[in-house]
Amino acid sequence: QVQLVESGGGLVQAGGSLRLSCAASTRTFRNYAMGWFRQAPGKEREFVAVINGSGGYTYYADSVKGRFTISRDNAKNTVFLQMNSLKPEDTAVYYCAGSTVVVYTPKRYDYWGQGTQVTVSS
Repeated sequence: QVQLVESGGGLVQAGGSLRLSCAASTRTFRNYAMGWFRQAPGKEREFVAVINGSGGYTYYADSVKGRFTISRDNAKNTVFLQMNSLKPEDTAVYYCAGSTVVVYTPKRYDYWGQGTQVTVSS
């Protein structure tokens, strides 16, 4: 069983930045692709970004491309989401998730964190 714990959420003004972190409790962290998802009130959970186990492949939703960067530190079992130029529509609970394959849909992920709130004020 892999446990994921997110941190770094908060309240920020539009145009600002936040860096989310997700720490994993597994010695085989590099075997997992890691994804970030978000869910706004009344909406379905949506894909944000994914990174493969080595960190050599990343993919982003069009809505965040060019503003968000996903990265990982396998020595520290941690994945990051750097969010720049934040917009009010980025407001959501952000979740990290782990999968043994690189996928983009929530149902294909095996492990989930508890989520961290990101609120962007206009």
